[in-house]
Amino acid sequence: MTVLDVAPSPDDALPRPGLVEHMTARLETALAAHLSRAQDWYPHDYVPWSEARDFAELPFEEAQCRLSPAVRASVVLNLLTEDNLPGYHGELSRLLGGNDDRAKDSGGTELWRTWLNRWTAEEGRHAIALRDYLTVTRAVDPVSLEQDRMATVSGGFSAGSKDGLHTIAYVSLQELATRVAHRGTGKLSADPGLDRLLARISTDENLHMVLYRDLLAAALEADPATALRALTDEVAGFEMPGTGIPGFVRRAAVVARAGIYDLQVHRDQVVEPMIRFWGVLELEGLDAAAEAERDRLVLVLAELDRRVEKQLARRAARTPS
Repeated sequence: MTVLDVAPSPDDALPRPGLVEHMTARLETALAAHLSRAQDWYPHDYVPWSEARDFAELPFEEAQCRLSPAVRASVVLNLLTEDNLPGYHGELSRLLGGNDDRAKDSGGTELWRTWLNRWTAEEGRHAIALRDYLTVTRAVDPVSLEQDRMATVSGGFSAGSKDGLHTIAYVSLQELATRVAHRGTGKLSADPGLDRLLARISTDENLHMVLYRDLLAAALEADPATALRALTDEVAGFEMPGTGIPGFVRRAAVVARAGIYDLQVHRDQVVEPMIRFWGVLELEGLDAAAEAERDRLVLVLAELDRRVEKQLARRAARTPS
């Protein structure tokens, strides 16, 4: 979803000296904290293998799926998004890991590469577990799912013109959005096994969000204007990374109508909690550039409120009295 199209940040706005060093120092602390909190888990422990049947002997039929259309659409979108991990790793490595000139904006060091490799290893489990679960429980047509995976991964992923700091602002929001989507899907699924798996995946996503959230907090300390600019741009133009998935718009609409993830959920459970955590609306002692960026953020948040109210009004109009 795109919250608001706003004027891009001025090209001549440069970060203050020391921003990279401050964020890299915070990464060292954040990575150590992440490794102390992260728990090993194994995808095979979350799959009901006793339910497995040979598809050659019992071909897939829609009647075999015990998930609602909204839950299935959501979990398939989540899976196909996780499938595109090679594209995300490539772009994050380019922007944060030292493989591109722009990586210097976020500290192109071995420490960043260590984190990205760890993140990739943890994320890789999600697609393994979800695909096995959906296949064994016959929640999806495995042929269609594989066709969609091929199309999604073949399309790759591009971060566009984002720099390292915009990328960190984006993934802070995106990791939380993914956690919220997983938890909402599991709770609505009426499938205890799927709920358990999605809760486990959500724990990973939450830890990833915490690390990126802390890095943006470090940027706000070192250079409020540049960090607020990145945050405002990403709140304004936020889209989930799965927009290139076949049938994304149709599936996302089904998910939104079910209340799993819509604009109101995005505002209430992603944007507003993050804004409160960073305390950006209460920051004091900002210079003129930072104040201007915060003013722009306030406008973006007001527009998000307007769109949520419009969505709620449309929903109410469709509901029989």
